[in-house]
Amino acid sequence: MKASPEHQRILLDVAELDRRIQQAERARTTPAQGPRINELVKERQEQLRELTALTGARDDARTELRRIESDVKVVEQRRTRDTDRLAASTNAKDAQAFEHELASLAKRVSDLEDIELEVMSRVEAADAAVATQQALIDVTTAEGSELTAQAKAAVATATAEGEQLNRDRAAITADVPAELLADYTRRASRGIAVGLLSRGTCEGCRMMLSGTDLNKIRQAAPDEVLTCPECGAILVRTDESGL
Repeated sequence: MKASPEHQRILLDVAELDRRIQQAERARTTPAQGPRINELVKERQEQLRELTALTGARDDARTELRRIESDVKVVEQRRTRDTDRLAASTNAKDAQAFEHELASLAKRVSDLEDIELEVMSRVEAADAAVATQQALIDVTTAEGSELTAQAKAAVATATAEGEQLNRDRAAITADVPAELLADYTRRASRGIAVGLLSRGTCEGCRMMLSGTDLNKIRQAAPDEVLTCPECGAILVRTDESGL
């Protein structure tokens, strides 16, 4: 294949653009924040499950507290009723019965109040646990939101960069012969597509060519498209090639 030295040198710029296009595409599809965002999603799921368990325990304690408060209210009502009956009683036997029941009710109220204090302590602890867990979720959510915003910005930047690089590539390859560009594309799909010959070394694979290979290259016409005998890349010759 033959192509002007100028067109061959353009392939070096195309390779650099392709490298940057690939970087932009990686940045677009796999932003740096992605792994941490995925970690935070899992952490938040675990935190929400824990919050559900803590909330359930708190609600159970609150329900128990309401039941005890209701029991205390009922007993107090009975005490008030029996106290009124005792005050109005004229029968010694009935009065004795009221006094006995009042003593039992007083004991019941005392027991319920002890239980009430214990349950109130549990409710308070459960409220604190729920609040602490919710605060932890808020921190996780805030970090996730911040990283998501950063990732979206990075994706937008990479997308714009990739689009500009593709426009630049289209512009510089507009005049490159289709056969040469197709050959470059085919080689790029398999590995190193093009390399500058610099001081006897292929910059594509960083291998120094043998004297025999360099002699063959010296004898080739400037418009002859040569390839590196080591890596198979299109070998671009310039004044720096050392020929």
